[in-house]
Amino acid sequence: MIAGHDIDALLEAYRGRGREALLPALWDAQRAHGHISPENVHRISHVLRVPEADIYGVIGFYTLFHEEPTGRRIIRVCADPTCALVGADEVLHGLHDRLGLSGDGTTADGEYTVEHSPCLGMCDYAPAALVSERGEDDIALPKATVDDLLGIWNGAYFTPAGDDESVLLDPSLDAAPQTLSAYGDYRALRRAIFDLSPEEVIATVEASGLIGRGGAAFPTGLKWKFTRGAAGDVKYVVCNADESEPGTFKDRVLMEHRPHLLLEGIALGAYAVGTGKAIIFVRGEYPKATAILGSAIQEAEAAGVLGAGIMGSEFSLDIDIRRGAGAYICGEETALFEAIEGKRGFPRMKPPYPTTFGLFGKPTAVNNVETLCAIPGIVRQGADWFKGFGTAESSGTKLVSVSGHVGRPGVYEIQPGITLRRFLDDYCGGVVGELRTVLMGGAAGTFLLPHEIDVPLTFEDLRAAGSTFGSGAIMVFNDSTDLRDLLRRLGLFFQHESCGKCFPCQLGTQRQVEILERLEAPRAGDRERLHDIGLTMSEASICGLGHTAALAVLSALEKFPELFDAEE
Repeated sequence: MIAGHDIDALLEAYRGRGREALLPALWDAQRAHGHISPENVHRISHVLRVPEADIYGVIGFYTLFHEEPTGRRIIRVCADPTCALVGADEVLHGLHDRLGLSGDGTTADGEYTVEHSPCLGMCDYAPAALVSERGEDDIALPKATVDDLLGIWNGAYFTPAGDDESVLLDPSLDAAPQTLSAYGDYRALRRAIFDLSPEEVIATVEASGLIGRGGAAFPTGLKWKFTRGAAGDVKYVVCNADESEPGTFKDRVLMEHRPHLLLEGIALGAYAVGTGKAIIFVRGEYPKATAILGSAIQEAEAAGVLGAGIMGSEFSLDIDIRRGAGAYICGEETALFEAIEGKRGFPRMKPPYPTTFGLFGKPTAVNNVETLCAIPGIVRQGADWFKGFGTAESSGTKLVSVSGHVGRPGVYEIQPGITLRRFLDDYCGGVVGELRTVLMGGAAGTFLLPHEIDVPLTFEDLRAAGSTFGSGAIMVFNDSTDLRDLLRRLGLFFQHESCGKCFPCQLGTQRQVEILERLEAPRAGDRERLHDIGLTMSEASICGLGHTAALAVLSALEKFPELFDAEE
């Protein structure tokens, strides 16, 4: 527990580091006092030499930070699509009733603050909640009930991981994270350091056909080649662990269960591009993953497989963890850089691209968690081994996050090429009820109808079908689903998460929600309005959030036109 009077001592650790220490300092202040008071803003400003106005701008940008007093316990309940299917609204209303609140807010006695939260990345354990107790570490609570949230809870949960054919997941894991002794001694990194040049590592990754697993699907080896070849001695590797889109939670499982696989992948990337500095940016709603990664780094450094002079070589690597503070936009790589640098998470214009002008203006290779976790196997067993899985254009295994109306929601490792129908039946225990639709790719995805689910799960086949694989999110909805409510919740998510930097996205997400909220009685012309708004956002927004914020709505216009019919 962190006592309030210790805040000065905590801030001393950041003296001299400047603005890049702002997010950690704000987290320390909030954890100690429940909010970030004007007095603490002043102290942070003095220690970091950052103007107070800038600090307030950062606090106001991130959902998880509070500048006004809160309750001793902050309860955030997710009410996004899959949590809504299993009673999240009832949990929220139950909390309001039990605590005498008319809506979200703080109780008169200052004991509780209740808030609706965007997706918490626990769609497989819906309804989910995040609980912050003053002075304590945050706890993610699965299958939340009112009694759990107001009483004593057990924040433990476990997603079954892998089978005998798995590469990234491990069937032997129980609820605890994999230890270094169970994982091994970083054999792939040892091989790279002592047997391969950085260029040979990059060539192996490039030959494997590995493409980014975060949604953009850019060739990983090419990204590393560009970063290594960029001018300048200072470079960075950044792990993007800020998955924040409803329906996506695969990276959480990897971090919580196989932290050393990720750390070895990061180390291989750092060796390849030529840097001794890596940063993992973990979304703020993943306190368990953040703690596990911190412990794993300490364990690896103690064993000499990370840190200074790795395995007795001249290669050294420092891996730092930064915790986000609740902003989906920070999953966009340049907005992530801004967050690490202690700023609001506004995306940058591109070009220049991160491989030449990234974190702190230096060449940076930024990769998704799953992408980096694929690297050790490729370096250890070769490009041809990796290409032996999947298809020519979708090589390797792929993790998918499945939620909604299926018998067994969770994270599964597949070989691309299996059809969606077979996957749902053989892996997920089938659809519960009669299938209405599948939302492929998460909130920024597209709908498939029941007769369309024989499509193979590959990047190329889904693209040809007018759909998307994205980061691998699959959300399943049966015929009991209120599709108008589903679209409204998706619209509210993007409205909340739009950073506001560009007008097409800022205003477009607002206008989109206004129309979606009246779908019970659509007006003449609403179909055309939604179409025009969606195309404008897709074509004119600065970053991927605006480009994809209307994808599900545009897809619904095509697949479910009856939802938008106005009464004659």
